[in-house]
Amino acid sequence: MKQLISILDGNTFVVSDGCGDIEESFTYPMGLFSFDTRFLSTWILTLDGARLHALSVDEETSYGTTYFLVPGEPSHYVDAKISVQRHRAINGSFEETLTVFNHNTDAVEVTVRVDVGADFADLFEIKNAQRKLGRATVDLDDGNLRFSYRRQKFHREVVIRSSTEAQVDERGMSFRARLEPHGEWQTRLRATARIIGANGRDFRETLPLGPDRPVPEIRDERREFLASAPLLRSDSEALSQAYQTSLRDLAALRYESITLGARLVAAGLPWFMTLFGRDSIFTCLQALPFMPAVVEPTIVMLAGLQGSRLDDFRDEEPGKILHELRYGELAGFEEQPHSPYYGSADSTPLFVILLDEYERWTGDVELVRRLEHPVRAALDWLDTFGNMLGTGYVYYQTRNPRTGLLNQCWKDSPDAISYHDGRLPSYPLGTCELQGYAYDAKIRGARLAREIWHDPAYADRLEREAGELKQRFNRDFWLADREYYALGLDRDGKPIDSLSSNIGHLLWSGIVDEDRAPAVVRHLLGSALFSGWGVRTLATTEGRYNPVGYHVGTVWPFDNSIIAWGLARYGFREEAGRIATGILAAAHCFNGRLPEAFAGFPRTQTNYPVEYPTACSPQAWSAGTPLLLLRVLLGLRPHEGHLIIDPDVPDGMGRIELLDIPGRWGTIDALGRSRDRIGLEQSMTRYAQP
Repeated sequence: MKQLISILDGNTFVVSDGCGDIEESFTYPMGLFSFDTRFLSTWILTLDGARLHALSVDEETSYGTTYFLVPGEPSHYVDAKISVQRHRAINGSFEETLTVFNHNTDAVEVTVRVDVGADFADLFEIKNAQRKLGRATVDLDDGNLRFSYRRQKFHREVVIRSSTEAQVDERGMSFRARLEPHGEWQTRLRATARIIGANGRDFRETLPLGPDRPVPEIRDERREFLASAPLLRSDSEALSQAYQTSLRDLAALRYESITLGARLVAAGLPWFMTLFGRDSIFTCLQALPFMPAVVEPTIVMLAGLQGSRLDDFRDEEPGKILHELRYGELAGFEEQPHSPYYGSADSTPLFVILLDEYERWTGDVELVRRLEHPVRAALDWLDTFGNMLGTGYVYYQTRNPRTGLLNQCWKDSPDAISYHDGRLPSYPLGTCELQGYAYDAKIRGARLAREIWHDPAYADRLEREAGELKQRFNRDFWLADREYYALGLDRDGKPIDSLSSNIGHLLWSGIVDEDRAPAVVRHLLGSALFSGWGVRTLATTEGRYNPVGYHVGTVWPFDNSIIAWGLARYGFREEAGRIATGILAAAHCFNGRLPEAFAGFPRTQTNYPVEYPTACSPQAWSAGTPLLLLRVLLGLRPHEGHLIIDPDVPDGMGRIELLDIPGRWGTIDALGRSRDRIGLEQSMTRYAQP
């Protein structure tokens, strides 16, 4: 697999190879991207016509990287006489400073060349390996290089400028440089991506932070944001490393929406640098105790874009919360339905869950009052359009068979939902976790209605409906002979009998009957589901199990964080700790950054978690995973305006201190120690006594 290196600031990011080069590719998502368009598809540096090789790469920040390069293959026998430092940064635009060093005792002349190309491909074209039909035009503009693309009102361009005189042609820029003995030569290149409206202005100029920001301003803002998060002190290197990496990644994934004027957290790089309903909600739930500032704008934007009509193309329905919002060409010309697209059945109940959890932590009653209508509309959706078969269960089926999503639960790949023998069911489908989310949304909606909207009749109704749903669910989804809940029900109401990680989400929601929880836990921690690194999406016993299948055998960190939360809810703290330990060990192998997913091979088979080839990294809900696991380990739970702290730290993790946890209580500190650490300290104390 080609090594890819990314830098990002907001919705602008660069993905290149390990030397910093970008080659036009529909296999690897390389390029300069902004708001779902690839503005640069080629950016290749040569010295005297030869490609360069990296000695080292310093990924010092999420928005800046430095490459140290030499021409030719590095050799033990021939020292490099010339080297190149390639420093790049994202600050709305893309800047690259090239410095060539002469290590000779004689002067030399070299030709520095940067080949440049722009295809303006939509991100969906790259993801689906589709070639753009239109072509960009190239202009040589007073020593600058300008690439433009127009399709009716869709207008994008990128302008490349150099700080030193260059020979400019339609395929790039060349520089003839003379270097004195032990001298150096430098130029600074700047590529500015522009999203142009009918008035000829860049839409990004309307953003509160503007289209470009100086790097020191980005650095200072990032530091201030990170300084507002609780301080972690831990004996566990894996936990400390993952915590700091997660905070930095979540800070980097924030972006400003062109159309919404808000600072939101993008779902993940490179494919999902935009607002997602499900992903954004889960990320907010994970980050709430640590970064509450990211939650309110997400809730408000999701409420503002809530479905209000029937639109088959976008799978839109009144009360439904969106799945995904895109800004690219294919969405603009309705070749993709993502403007926005509503094809998820879980984002709507999750929206209600998030608002309730947010109020419990922050005490922001005013926001709950403001959003009463959207919450009621979301709860109504569960009983109307969500209940499409009239059975009282949430089902899904796209009304857009050409470009809509077939599976509209979090496992949304086409083969994600299957029977035990591997057969795929017919639609519509109702997966088990959707019923759990609906149950939880009704319980939480009842609390909001009773305590904040002062509507006890509505609260009583929601609680009654939730109780009836729980009773029905435990009757219809429980597979008594296998002692686990079915993955879902098919269109005939028959169980989809695969064993999957979805049953862990049921524990989180609270829909599982207490007497059945131990059996569910045994399956979650059994060898068929638990790899040693984490819980697999699908058990090894199932027909479609594939350890490198996207939703049919891989381990998803976010999934495991929700499962651990559910285990703790039912009192299975030791089991939650086992999952946390496995996931944090995996994070340590990935240098603190959990990818979107990794392979489901058993830990006994590999000494390290095996990478999934196209996983997003960083990804928001993977970045949020260590935060939620930390919450679970410390037993943090808001209750009646106070924060309950009930730690249960796994053996080997030692001491955990989390200082200045924000909430309606102001700030508070939490402390936990693992049992083996406590025993060690007590033993040392006894030994020290006379």
